[in-house]
Amino acid sequence: MSAADTNTAATNTPETGTEAAAWSTDPYADALRAGRGPLFLRRTDGWLLPLDVERWCARADAADLSALHRCEGSVLDIGCGPGRLVAALAARGRRALGVDVSEAAVERTLRLGGTALRRSVFDPLPGEGRWGTVLLVDGNIGIGGDPAGLLRRAAGLLTHGGLIIAETAPVDIDERVRVRVDDGRRPPPADGPRATGAHFPWARLGTPALLRYGRALGWQPVDQWEVAGRPFVALRRSTARVTRQSAEHTNSAAVSSSQRARHPSVDRAAYGS
Repeated sequence: MSAADTNTAATNTPETGTEAAAWSTDPYADALRAGRGPLFLRRTDGWLLPLDVERWCARADAADLSALHRCEGSVLDIGCGPGRLVAALAARGRRALGVDVSEAAVERTLRLGGTALRRSVFDPLPGEGRWGTVLLVDGNIGIGGDPAGLLRRAAGLLTHGGLIIAETAPVDIDERVRVRVDDGRRPPPADGPRATGAHFPWARLGTPALLRYGRALGWQPVDQWEVAGRPFVALRRSTARVTRQSAEHTNSAAVSSSQRARHPSVDRAAYGS
């Protein structure tokens, strides 16, 4: 299979489930295609968290590059969004793959010259147990609303001694909430989720909270830094990776509400899985 065939097949991978559907609604897809917001995560109490769509759709900036320079080996960008980090790594000759539940995000990543799959991090992924670095940037430590579960999943994706590079919230916070994607302009539908999508679990962690979760699971901080007001943490797990049974338990819990299609031929062609 050619690279072009791989990209096309990856883009068309079907996704189901509440969170995938939420990130595939019109406000998010429209914002990525336009390259600008406004876009927010709206909590159930109405509070809005602004999403920096313009920065996500721009070239990798100094803060992004500070994280990319610390990457080791092959890089898996979880929740890659419109693909600026994957594209920046590819331009430097690095082996990198982005995964995202949004078709619009994957399409934009491919247009930038990156490689991406439309898939949840909790789906089967190419190269499990062989990635050198997992990126959780732009608040993506919040994916699934369960930071400990996400760290366990990352352990199953990384090679022994692999690295997590995560961007944390610039405040000391440890918050688990339910949110939906919202452009701040259209009123919520009266008859249930429609254009604004359904609520899904999310988390926000400051650096102290991430370090607490990490240490409880055997992750040790190897670097902490801040650029342009954006804090980052690099974590390494020196003990053996989680067992296959633990990884499968995490996967099963994460996808119990939906069954996602596999494309093993695409995975093998793209990353030798």
